[in-house]
Amino acid sequence: MSEIKATPTNQLRRNSLGLIAVTFMVISAAAPLTGVAGAMPLAFLLGNGTGVPLTFILITLLMLAFAAGYVAMSRHVKNAGAFYAYAARGLDGRVGGAVAIVAMVSYNAMQFGLIGLLGGISAGVFGEMGLNLPWWMWSLIAILLVGILGYRQVDLSAKVLVAVVALEYLIVLVVDFAILFSGGHEGTGLAVNIFDFNALTTGSLTTAILMCFGSFIGIEATTIYGEEARDPEKTIPRATYLAVLMIGVFFVFTTWLMIAGTGAAELMPMLGGLEDPTAHFFILAETYTSPTVAMIAGLLLVTSLFAALSAFHNYIARYSFVAGREGLLPPVFGQTHITHESPHIGSVVQTIGAVIVLAIFAGLGLDPIVHMFTWISQLGTLGVIAMMCVTSIAVIAFFRKPGITGSPLQTLILPLVAAVVLAGLFAYIFANYGDLTGTTGGNLGWILPSLIPLAAIIGFLLASRLKANDPARFAKMGENQR
Repeated sequence: MSEIKATPTNQLRRNSLGLIAVTFMVISAAAPLTGVAGAMPLAFLLGNGTGVPLTFILITLLMLAFAAGYVAMSRHVKNAGAFYAYAARGLDGRVGGAVAIVAMVSYNAMQFGLIGLLGGISAGVFGEMGLNLPWWMWSLIAILLVGILGYRQVDLSAKVLVAVVALEYLIVLVVDFAILFSGGHEGTGLAVNIFDFNALTTGSLTTAILMCFGSFIGIEATTIYGEEARDPEKTIPRATYLAVLMIGVFFVFTTWLMIAGTGAAELMPMLGGLEDPTAHFFILAETYTSPTVAMIAGLLLVTSLFAALSAFHNYIARYSFVAGREGLLPPVFGQTHITHESPHIGSVVQTIGAVIVLAIFAGLGLDPIVHMFTWISQLGTLGVIAMMCVTSIAVIAFFRKPGITGSPLQTLILPLVAAVVLAGLFAYIFANYGDLTGTTGGNLGWILPSLIPLAAIIGFLLASRLKANDPARFAKMGENQR
């Protein structure tokens, strides 16, 4: 397979990231503390209650099935376009173009939603400390800081994210082990059976699946850093599996102990009686450790969201860079900074877009969490599920080509299982988007999810134009870059 020759202005910074850096940059998008404090109480309350730990086990198995084919293909395709490159090499350049634009829409949606969530939470956390600013000011500060990190070399972002994610894990594990060593609720809480299949189907299993799945979004991004990783043939597969297992084991362990700390019988009444169910983890922190630990957890929740913002910003900048380098977007997007070797154009454009979206929501007086986060972020989840499904199909097609071999389990059976399950999840979320996001009152319930197929159509047409105007360049879409 031939390589496109890079010049000093269209090549990402090589050999910048090791295994730990890639793994933690990926996990930062999943925002572990945000998942524990924000999503898990809602998964308990609106989902299947004490069945959540088992749900996490099943989702972890699904993600490992997806990762099997993903890792197998990563040894053949090394391109910062990740999903785009896999679709282009496995299926067709036009499908790759569709995936590239869906990726930019999806990750921007996640980014915009998290900007609102960070602003709303920061206003509450820092307001209690006497530092009162409107929510949009906190969001604006985060946008600018993330933009600065994204503009500079990737190893600077990596150092920040590794530190932040390590602290997230530490504070949650402090609370986890405090519950574990105390024996849980009234000393008997550890008897909770996480393999109770009756609990799995109690309440809304689908809602639990969606919320648990959201905690893994970001693990697909290991290959985005393939051009910048040291020894990518080993680093990327190891980082992918390590990220899936770290997230899966962490959430199974933590949700079990959250139930044990509250008491299985008391969990649903307790959550239902809270004005804000997301206070659940902080109540456990204060009960089993101290108010100081609970306060630190609140501060780290803000940094957790900041880490996720930085991670998604990096994804968007790199997809923009690849789309410019390979002819889908104007060539200026395909240039890297002469000093930092970063995708600085995509970084700057994303920052400007984030400021514009923030100004619209703040100007209209909309709520940063109820509107900005809930309305938009689920769109990102929908897009990622679609891209993972297409990628699983691309893996199957790629390894059916002459001269390319691989284990049938890794390149056919597991990718097929993942594709079928992911296709079902996509169809459900698309059909029920209004109910899931509270946008049933108007047309947003169908307009927002329709942006994903619309993005795919636009990307398909852009790639089709490239094929007509420059067939040689079209044929190289998604090729190796190292």
